[in-house]
Amino acid sequence: MTEDEFLDLYTIKLNKEQLEAVQTVEGPVLLLAVPGSGKTTVLVNRLGYMIFCKKILPENILTLTYTVAATKDMANRFTQIFGDELSERIEFRTINGICAKVIAFYGQMIGKTPFELCTDEKYTAQLISNIYVNVVGEYPTESDIKGLRTLITYCKNMYLEDEEIKKLGKENDIELLRILKAYNNELKNRNLMDYDDQMIYAYRMLKGAPAVLKHFQEMYKYICVDEAQDTSKIQHMIISLLAGTSGNLFMVGDEDQSIYGFRAAYPDALLNFEKEHPGAKVLVMDKNYRSNAKIVEAADVFIQHNKDRHKKHICPTKDADAEIELVTLSRDSQYNYLLELAKNLARNTAILYRDNESILPLVDIFERRNIDYSIKNADMTFFTSKVVMDIVNILRFAYVPMDEEIFMKIYFKFQLYLSKKDAMEMCDMAAINRWDILDAAEHVHLNPHVLGNCRSLRTHFKSMVNESPYKALIRIENYMGYGDYLGANNIDTNKLFILKMLAKKEKDIPSFLTRLTDLRQIILEKENVRGSKIILSTIHSSKGLEYDSVILMDVLNGVFPNKVVRDMKKATVQEKKEYEEERRIFYVGMTRAKEHLTILKYKERTSAFIKELEI
Repeated sequence: MTEDEFLDLYTIKLNKEQLEAVQTVEGPVLLLAVPGSGKTTVLVNRLGYMIFCKKILPENILTLTYTVAATKDMANRFTQIFGDELSERIEFRTINGICAKVIAFYGQMIGKTPFELCTDEKYTAQLISNIYVNVVGEYPTESDIKGLRTLITYCKNMYLEDEEIKKLGKENDIELLRILKAYNNELKNRNLMDYDDQMIYAYRMLKGAPAVLKHFQEMYKYICVDEAQDTSKIQHMIISLLAGTSGNLFMVGDEDQSIYGFRAAYPDALLNFEKEHPGAKVLVMDKNYRSNAKIVEAADVFIQHNKDRHKKHICPTKDADAEIELVTLSRDSQYNYLLELAKNLARNTAILYRDNESILPLVDIFERRNIDYSIKNADMTFFTSKVVMDIVNILRFAYVPMDEEIFMKIYFKFQLYLSKKDAMEMCDMAAINRWDILDAAEHVHLNPHVLGNCRSLRTHFKSMVNESPYKALIRIENYMGYGDYLGANNIDTNKLFILKMLAKKEKDIPSFLTRLTDLRQIILEKENVRGSKIILSTIHSSKGLEYDSVILMDVLNGVFPNKVVRDMKKATVQEKKEYEEERRIFYVGMTRAKEHLTILKYKERTSAFIKELEI
């Protein structure tokens, strides 16, 4: 097949920038593809162009994708266009998939059996849980385990040194280095590796064994990387080794859509591409074929506020139809607004949010009113987070004021200035005399101020029993000292807000505690309704998808963005990076909408991001 025949047959609908990307094959190439610009179409057609027009053997091409699902989708797209025979000869893999090949080859070369890959998340979670108990001295919650697992993944993917891990641990108030080393030792003792180790081991083998590197460089003379902005630092290090400084590396991505910093996504690799690969070409596909022009224009204005990015714009191809709608209401009332909207939906609509917890009051209402909805990748860690567990324990203690285990978990969170020794003495005396624990304060030698605090707290607990759960939560936050505890420990109050919204629907504390348990189970067992017009999703889970209509909720300072940087000149490098990522998350959320974009704006809380939209 001649080049002209190929172009007439397969690329007739491509624009000039897309066609240039298809035809640019040799050397290092970075393709910056804005949202909705047709990058997958280009990548698939480029593979065909390489085989048919440049006579490159399919076996010499490696296409790397971010997830297993993306790998399957890419392979299916290629098969639909170019057929099964070629599809079976070209490799579509995740980076972990290629690392597995490297490790297996190295094992055969030296005559040793590699560690077994541990694919059971429950097994690794149990390992971490056991280590946590030994290091911290208490049992971790589900939220603790998830947080630690995320930190461990981050450390390995960023290839951090011990001092950097220590610093990260200090920032997260956990002995991270000690836990990480214990976890790694446990895996090694059992001849196991996790997915993150798989990449580290493969990198070290490629780096330390020239014969291994040469084998794979000769096998994969052309490497294509999709969603390069989501790739971690260790993954980029592996890709760079395989490709070499002047190899045939084609990276497709957009640093403006890099939103997985917590997983160690490394957009710096895109920003430094030309430095790391001398003579590299940088191409841009800036035309958006997804969204109406009003959305595209606003999104472009917004993302220009970021500084760590390539200079480019996102350009509309569709007409300027519906305006972006800003709906002003109170945060409390947004759930009823969305409920009424859900009752009369005419089009496919996604309600998108920064954090999973934002949607819980809406799910609660939808379940009570039997509204059909689908929810993507719901996260249950809200229910075992420290704030929620604190509130649950405080509410329970009101009903069991002699429970020593609960008291010892909560007493220091009320600004009582009660020492642990005195608290334990109160518990012992209460147990012997069958008193309520706070009654025992009268019989322990306490500072008069501390005794007064204990008496006041006892009165609060007694009053709480007869209150609605909503009033009880107001009391806990504003009058019992728990709000001060959150402020002193720099813990945001958003989880407390969500609890208050859920509490409004219940008459008494026992029914509220039961509802929390039930709601967790409802979401855990939720089966998505096929054909449901309403989709609930975090922006992270919506990446790569598109919807006729999008509603962005909980866009307010302190929630989204989580922290506002008031003065970029005084901000640390890390603060700037985190804030720019928050902005990128919002940008990705905006560009999921095809026709209509609605943003909820709150009367009582400002939003730095809404101000930046200039609409």
